Amino acid sequence: MSGVILGIDLGERRIGLAIAEADGLSARPLATVNRARSLAPADDAATLARVVAEQRVTELVIGLPLNANGDRGPMAEAAATWAAAISVRLNLPVAMRDERLTSHLAEQRLGPMPRGRGGGPPSKMQRDRYRERVDREAAAIILQDELDARHAARLEAQRA
Repeated sequence: MSGVILGIDLGERRIGLAIAEADGLSARPLATVNRARSLAPADDAATLARVVAEQRVTELVIGLPLNANGDRGPMAEAAATWAAAISVRLNLPVAMRDERLTSHLAEQRLGPMPRGRGGGPPSKMQRDRYRERVDREAAAIILQDELDARHAARLEAQRA
């Protein structure tokens, strides 16, 4: 399999993006884009289409926000519906990957939010920038989980 895979961490306000070669072993954070005000998949697809074209994306991996017990709740259903609509709009295959705890793990990787001037609380701009970094790092974790699962499946198939 060749091409570029785009990892997506879908949020209510922002979409974190990460990228990896389909035959590669590592994902990297790419960008964070704002969701369309309408929250409509068609409007989000217009934003994503530019990234897809620029990066020559051939597949999407979208985070699936399962409940802590692994069940699909309303958030997971909404993400799956959004993913199906994006797949059609962008004419790309989509894989869904469990995204439980990815934002928490992303925050651990990035460290604490920077303090404001003079050691005070961070400004709104600092908070927003940090959240954008968390979103793209979470997308990279989602995509890396998918790459690792595919790599493990290939190794298992070779052993059989």
